[in-house]
Amino acid sequence: MENITIKDILTATGGTLLCGDENKIITHFCIDSRQADATSLFVPIIGENVDAHKFIAGTLDAGAASFTQEHDTYEHEQPVIAVKDTVKAMQDLAVSYRNRMDLPIVAVTGSVGKTTTREMITCVLKGGFHAFETSGNQNSQIGVPLTIDKMSYSDEIAVLELGMSERGQINILTNIAQPNVAVVTNVGVAHIEQLKTRENICAEKLDIQNGLKEDGILFINGDNDMLAKYTPELVRFPYRFYGFGKNCDIRATDVTEENGCTSFLCHIDGKYYPVTINTLGRHNVLNALAAIGVGCRYGISVETACRQLMKFKGQRQDIRKNNGYTIIDDTYNASPDSMKAALSILDTMKNQRYKIAVLADMLELGDNSPAYHKEVGEYLASTSVTHLFAVGDLINHTIEGVKEQNSDIVIRKFTDNEALAAALKEFLQEGDAVLLKGSNGMKLKEVAIQL
Repeated sequence: MENITIKDILTATGGTLLCGDENKIITHFCIDSRQADATSLFVPIIGENVDAHKFIAGTLDAGAASFTQEHDTYEHEQPVIAVKDTVKAMQDLAVSYRNRMDLPIVAVTGSVGKTTTREMITCVLKGGFHAFETSGNQNSQIGVPLTIDKMSYSDEIAVLELGMSERGQINILTNIAQPNVAVVTNVGVAHIEQLKTRENICAEKLDIQNGLKEDGILFINGDNDMLAKYTPELVRFPYRFYGFGKNCDIRATDVTEENGCTSFLCHIDGKYYPVTINTLGRHNVLNALAAIGVGCRYGISVETACRQLMKFKGQRQDIRKNNGYTIIDDTYNASPDSMKAALSILDTMKNQRYKIAVLADMLELGDNSPAYHKEVGEYLASTSVTHLFAVGDLINHTIEGVKEQNSDIVIRKFTDNEALAAALKEFLQEGDAVLLKGSNGMKLKEVAIQL
């Protein structure tokens, strides 16, 4: 934050100053008391296991100011601000700071593909702007305020990622970000355990429009069944579909994959342009289409967007070679859609001795989790994958789907990651390609780093 005083914070949050100087300047939020300094505003969060209010005294001694929702009085030379809810106060201050920033914001949400799409959009916009973007995956009720906190007056445009796990959270985040452009990448089954139906997930994602500026526009994945069906009914703003289908305003055709790159033709506004990106998979073509569309919205020519996309290297999917075999490390997280997308990349790889899918459980999919796991197995069975190395309990349903559809695939099941890693190190040889994919909680990253 820039040019923010305690007095400004009191105005933004409706808080009460219990002690300290209202003219003190604050430059950033702090949620980790160990990182507090003389320009921090400490936000003590009440978590499941720890109430961070117990760290307030230490942050004040380090020179920071602090919110509190548990004190009516306080004595210290540093400012302490009483508020009803520290997280809500943090969000209110983020709104106030965003309103000071005279720059357009692009907000990205979706069940899968948020981070890569956000990164591609930022890459394209850097062809004409000093572009700011969300760091890492700070896309939550706390992460979005922390992201806005880092914006500066030198930024000319910003791309923010909005995530959710419960109904109503996108509405909160979009009203904090107040985007000029919104992108919805996908409606899948991530968080269906909490939201119960894909219809509810779709409605939640499309709530991103609730914070849009008056002249706002949405870019929406027109290939997604739920978005294609409900966008005309639920969206109140102008929108453009992107995808492979003929219903899409920004469309890709003639997709080819070779030497780790994907090429396609982008059809937009009555013209078509050849595009090449340094990543594999049709899902990344969709991400690139969204980026091109947003770029055009802000005057970035398609030719410039194409040049920028050639510079893009995704963070989520790490493809590397070691000992003559190819490793696709996609262990960040997993849902049925992202599982299939990752398997499609393994499927398209050419001239491999064996193609090995190393899969673990997909978590938090609710009552239909067994069916979703089996669906992934049925998809895997239709590919050129030769081996399935599996770990977990739910993954048994994936194994069942494979066995029912394709008896030629060699299946090996492991009791834990240690046994899995040992088997892979013994099995893999020059010319193989191996994909690792599973939910974060399954800790497949521990296996990937050993290969």
